[in-house]
Amino acid sequence: MTGRADASGDRAVAAGGNIGQVVTGDFSTQVEHGVLLPAESLSVPASGLVHLPERTALFVGRAGELARLDAGAPSGVQVLCGLGGIGKSTLAAHWAAGRIDDHHPVWWITAETAGELDAGLAALARAMQPAYVGVLPEDALRERALQWLAAHDHWLLVLDNVSDPADVKPLLARATRGRVLITSRRATGWQDLAETIAVPELDPEEAAALFARVCPGDGVAEVCAELGHLPLALRQAAAYCSEAGISPRAYLDLLARYPAETYALTAEGGETGRTVARVWQVTLDRLADTPLAGRILGVLAWWASEGIPRRLLEPLGSPLEVTEAIRRLRAHSMIALDGDSLSVHRVVQAVVRAGGAGREEAGALLVDVMRAHPPLDEVRANPRAWQLIAAQAEALARYTEPGEDTADWAVLFEWAGLLFGVDAEERTFFLFGRALLGYARLHGAKDNRTLAVMRSLTMVAQRVEDVPTPHEELLALHISAFGPDDPRTIEARGCLAEVLLESSRGRAVELLRENLDRAVRSLGEDAPVALKARCDLIAAGSDPSVAADDLELLHAHARGVLPEGDRLIRMIEVSLLSALWDAGRTERALEFTEAAAEETRARLGATHPDTLTKRGYHAVALAKSGDVECARRLARTLLHDCQSTLGEAAFTRIIRELAEVQLRSDD
Repeated sequence: MTGRADASGDRAVAAGGNIGQVVTGDFSTQVEHGVLLPAESLSVPASGLVHLPERTALFVGRAGELARLDAGAPSGVQVLCGLGGIGKSTLAAHWAAGRIDDHHPVWWITAETAGELDAGLAALARAMQPAYVGVLPEDALRERALQWLAAHDHWLLVLDNVSDPADVKPLLARATRGRVLITSRRATGWQDLAETIAVPELDPEEAAALFARVCPGDGVAEVCAELGHLPLALRQAAAYCSEAGISPRAYLDLLARYPAETYALTAEGGETGRTVARVWQVTLDRLADTPLAGRILGVLAWWASEGIPRRLLEPLGSPLEVTEAIRRLRAHSMIALDGDSLSVHRVVQAVVRAGGAGREEAGALLVDVMRAHPPLDEVRANPRAWQLIAAQAEALARYTEPGEDTADWAVLFEWAGLLFGVDAEERTFFLFGRALLGYARLHGAKDNRTLAVMRSLTMVAQRVEDVPTPHEELLALHISAFGPDDPRTIEARGCLAEVLLESSRGRAVELLRENLDRAVRSLGEDAPVALKARCDLIAAGSDPSVAADDLELLHAHARGVLPEGDRLIRMIEVSLLSALWDAGRTERALEFTEAAAEETRARLGATHPDTLTKRGYHAVALAKSGDVECARRLARTLLHDCQSTLGEAAFTRIIRELAEVQLRSDD
């Protein structure tokens, strides 16, 4: 190709086509090869230069983060930082797609390494000036892109998955006239470069909406909670459920039974390198030069997900080593810090826990704290601090199996239950139950430690409702320790029957019948334990009319053989009233409650707790029978007498007893 070319000035060269070697004459400039570019090669398309990932239809929420992105930052540079899989890239892509009309070009660069960033800038140069393709080397293309960005406004770069702030610092120093959005797992190191926006997990409603778009069904909320509302885990689980034709609840079952394998699952065509089982491996690889970081993460996997006292980790190394390991974990968004406590995402815990590392060390650290025998005064002075430690033991108990407990762990769980005490009865109950199973397995049912924690568990059980209880194990332990006919064993068998009434009524009735037979044979028909067993068996009958008749007879008999005001008589009355309501015999219930209230009033006085309870039964019986106005008058008087005579504590107890028979007026 040839054409006219004019040149003027010292050492000027003009070419009308491609040329080979050129020497200017003074040997100061030499061109080995030149390529003639048309004039239009130096121009950039006026609009429409966009390179973004495919926009997902599964974007939900993030209103706060989007508002901050819209507001921008004085420097023009913002960083979306957070845990891998939290949805940083999805958020960045969604926001950038909405800025196409305001910015040119809008260009996405995967920038995990400095080399990838350079390659992305070179690709931008090729897109802006296609005539450079195959002509300029990569470094020249990168430089051309940087020169253009430095000289122009209104462009938007998205640098995705930046590992090290230092990799983008040269770019940010030169390209200052447009917008730069960075995504990174690095939570720190940006203070001199950019405004950081921490990306949290989705809120429960948003997480459920995301999951249900792909796979609606039973158990969506529960799956979302189990996956810690982590977007990556939610998308992959929903896609897998949809493709496998299973419900969210079925996925939960797989997750519970096969955690390691389930976290590695993905739908057909999904990126195996982006499963929750592998998404954090890149970060862990980067932390390999700080082995204590991985060790600490293994320990944290077996503890609570938040509120972890930092001081529990102090024995793992020197103060500098522990501090540095925590710093690096935080810098890479694997943990978060809040004062003197740490937190870690529950899915990170689950994935690390599935590998099995850290379990023994997590338990040993807590046992060491227990063995230090903290002074009782110190525990009483700061119960909240010690309950945070107890929470780690509770988490360890929930993540491990009872059959694996050591003797130290059994003591640890009992100690943790004592630290919770009456402030958290359900947690105390769980820990005592776990300690009991450990003591019984390791030392036998008749060992003093086993019997002691069994007594503690029984006392706490009386104050706890609606919690999973190891009733089968407790009954077996009672039989082993006391024999099948002991009153304590009969009580444990009755508790198991009560639990089974809803799910396995036939088995429950068999246990209640066995209880009555054993109580009568070993203690006699009129023994309180036998009367209680008979009441339980009658109340479990399927015909409420028959039960009401039998309970009336039992009530009369019990009043003849038990002391006046015995608690068992009141329990039989509660069962009787329930049977009368179920049978539709409201008039008889009204007669019974009126007579009982008058009899107790004459015997104990109008404001005795037993009288107040009977008056309450009568007031609600009136409401049930249709006499609402009279019931309200009696209820107002009753509430006044309860509060003024006995105080709030007694008032609460009486109302609780009324609730047991579901007798409530509208007032």
